[in-house]
Amino acid sequence: MTRFTAIRAAFAAALLVALAGCIIVPFGTSNRVSFNVALTGDQQVPPVMATGTGTVDATYDKLTRVLTWRLSHSGLSGQPTAAHFHGPARAGGNAGVALGMANPITNPTEGKATLTAEQASDLLAGLWYVNVHTAVHPGGEVRGQMVGR
Repeated sequence: MTRFTAIRAAFAAALLVALAGCIIVPFGTSNRVSFNVALTGDQQVPPVMATGTGTVDATYDKLTRVLTWRLSHSGLSGQPTAAHFHGPARAGGNAGVALGMANPITNPTEGKATLTAEQASDLLAGLWYVNVHTAVHPGGEVRGQMVGR
């Protein structure tokens, strides 16, 4: 093999690898979905007259199916007794616990979990919500729908 042929073969191999990478991960596609969710009492079902609020900042990785989150709250009627991701349910509906957060619920509370394929599908379809429970509002004081961007 001549030197020119070897260089040409190396260039062709590098071009194939680059093109294969474009096929596997198309330009503009992200494997991460971000969530920035506002939690309020009026999103509870039924609505709760509460002055407390909260936020959930989360990231979901489609390749590893890992969800990481940070929950913050303020002005609640008391210390949170629990916080959960619920689903599947659209805004205005209720559902069981899909994924719990470890107690005690500190401020902020951070966590991560690997989701099942079904959980991931529901989350990405906007069918999960987060709520924070207190002693005064055991069904949930503040809530927000998980809608990715």
